[in-house]
Amino acid sequence: MTGKLPFTLRSVRASTRSARTLLLFFLPLALLFCSPVSGDEAKHPVLILQVRGTVNPAVARYVARGLEEARRQQATALVIQIDTPGGLDGSMRGIIQGILDSPVPVIVYVSPAGARAASAGAFIAVSAHVAAMAPSTNIGAAHPVQIGGGGAEQQPRKEGEKPSAMEDKLTNDAVAYIRSIAEERGRNLEWVEAAVRQSRSSSAEEAVQQKVVDFIAKDVEELLRQADGRQVKTVVGTVTLDFAARPKRLLPMTAMESALQQIAHPNLAYILMLLGIYGLIYELATPGAVFPGVLGSICLVLSLIALETLEVNWGGIALIALSLLFFIADVKLPGYGALTIGGIIAFALGSLLLFPGARIPGLRLPWGSIAAATGATAAFFLLIVSAGIRALKQKVTSGAQSVIGAVGEAKTELSPGGVVLVKGEEWQARSEERIHKGDRVRVVKLEGLTVWVERAGSR
Repeated sequence: MTGKLPFTLRSVRASTRSARTLLLFFLPLALLFCSPVSGDEAKHPVLILQVRGTVNPAVARYVARGLEEARRQQATALVIQIDTPGGLDGSMRGIIQGILDSPVPVIVYVSPAGARAASAGAFIAVSAHVAAMAPSTNIGAAHPVQIGGGGAEQQPRKEGEKPSAMEDKLTNDAVAYIRSIAEERGRNLEWVEAAVRQSRSSSAEEAVQQKVVDFIAKDVEELLRQADGRQVKTVVGTVTLDFAARPKRLLPMTAMESALQQIAHPNLAYILMLLGIYGLIYELATPGAVFPGVLGSICLVLSLIALETLEVNWGGIALIALSLLFFIADVKLPGYGALTIGGIIAFALGSLLLFPGARIPGLRLPWGSIAAATGATAAFFLLIVSAGIRALKQKVTSGAQSVIGAVGEAKTELSPGGVVLVKGEEWQARSEERIHKGDRVRVVKLEGLTVWVERAGSR
């Protein structure tokens, strides 16, 4: 045993050296891959969202994802750059609820220069932990509007004009809502109430003076410098903002969110709906074309998605659907244009009711679009129906029925049956009078493959 001891000691020393070498080699990799947080997430980044256009479900979904991502990454703050003319009440309230419940401080920044936070945008800015504006921007004009049975925005009534009960209800609800938010954030209660009741709007300088927003910043860098060190109250308590050496990361819209945002426009939704109607009508009028039907179906589905996003008046949709049924019925069962005229009336009324009362440019369907679409639809279907009526009145020129009224020659004697030659074809024929071979005959009716003829005179 003593002879084997030196070998054993040498083996242990060699193994120890090998283990030390392996440990020195793999330790940096272990620290790199096993660290619980690394990169930007270890530094608590500042996430930046960019909201442009109307506030709709696509934007609400985008902001909700941004808030969740900020929470997951334990971000220092979430900056929402906003430029909006307003939007839908439901989407606006969803965004505000997310901001109020966020453990991560939210900074709403009205930018770039020339941007605005109007209507729903003003509510969102007031709800932020920190609100700022770029030079040459404005905020306000938050009077509510009723769109298609759902709250959104509306022009304020004229001076001296008595408000309706519904308008009073919407206005009082909006005032109570924005005052509660402003009180929570320590903002000017009188100003926010005037923004709702009187559609008051202010420039960036005036908004700062009126304590509606906190400061003016020309860009995101200056925004963070001015916000640095501020204490804000979140759902988890008071937080001191610290942006020193914090990385900034833009969180753009996903492809799906961007697509929903793009199609959530009245004009585009309306055009898609028209293309869908035309495609389906063409397919029904000319079975087997396939492509128009496929394209029309896709356009119709996309238009329904867009219309659902816009929260339209479904009574208008029902009238447009009824007009489609009238058009199809008049193509398949011609009523000499009566159904098409009814369809045009239903289509025009449905178009007018589709977005009733909308005053926001982003949610408005222009009268010109309605007039052009109704005129084009009327011309299209009147042309189709008139062509069908003309076809019904024309004499049949092909097929078996085309021989009725044609003049031919008796190839055999008819007493009463025989054979006649009509339009270059021989037919089995019958006659109520005796007709000799070679006499001219005229076809008076067709029964199966037998023609009934009468004498038309001798050759």
